[in-house]
Parts: sequence; C-alpha cells; structure tokens
Amino acid sequence: MLASLIAQHGGNWLDSRMSRLGGQFAGILRASVPQDRRETLLSALQALGTAGIRAQIQADDTADPPPGGREAKFSLMGTDRPGIVRQISEVFARYGVNVEEFHSECGSAPMTGEVLFHANALVVIPPSCPVEEMKQALERIAADLMVDASLKELS
Repeated sequence: MLASLIAQHGGNWLDSRMSRLGGQFAGILRASVPQDRRETLLSALQALGTAGIRAQIQADDTADPPPGGREAKFSLMGTDRPGIVRQISEVFARYGVNVEEFHSECGSAPMTGEVLFHANALVVIPPSCPVEEMKQALERIAADLMVDASLKELS
C-alpha cells in the first residue's frame, strides 16, 4: 500500500528498514516526492489508519550529512540480562560514537537452552575518539557482564 501511494504521487522509494518484531511489523522509509505533490501524499498516508497502518511522517528537505569518522562493526554475545544495551550505549555516548544500525535478538543456547543475547551494530567513530581507551571500556563491561564483545574498524 505504501509503495503504491508513493508511486501514485510521483514519488520514489529511496531507503527502508522493516521488520516483524514482537508480533508487530514496523518500518522506516525515505521517499522523494515532487514538492507540489507532498501535501496530498501526506494526507493519503495519514488516511492509512483506516486500513490499520499507523504512519508517522517527517518531512525532510536536507541531505544526509556525510559521517565524520571511521566505520566499525560491533558485536556482542552472551547470557541475557538486563542492562547490556544500556551499558554499551553509555560507552558509545561517552566517546561520541554514532550508532548507524543496531540489531539485537535473544535465542536459546544450543546445549544448555539458556537465553543468549546477540547484538550487532554499525557505528561511526569520530576522529577525536581515543579508540584504544574506548575498546578498553567496552572490554571491562564485557568482562563484568561475562559476554563476548568485539569492535572491528572497517577499512
């Protein structure tokens, strides 16, 4: 329905991330639409509520700023417990690291059946970040939580 509405208003679907999570389907997308057709598209999207689709719309006339820094992949796996994401995100925030993508899930360990937490993130490390110091902070948290964590810079 979304793709049809965007096309009917002369728009172009640019980027999207969509997933089923907790029994619900959620997504975010970017589309370009001619200026003179935006208002009618916005009205049509808001009317999707009658079909059970809730849309939150944010018009944006700015281009994405280029990421300032180096990209890295962060991964974590270990026994699930409250606070893992909070502690890791606090380190990223302290060092000015921007999380571009984040995926997490819980699943059963093959042999024991205990609940394992898996997380993967694409992050951008700013040029001013003392990377080794940040890695040590992440390693301390991983040791405290008894999880495996790694941060690998991409070329």
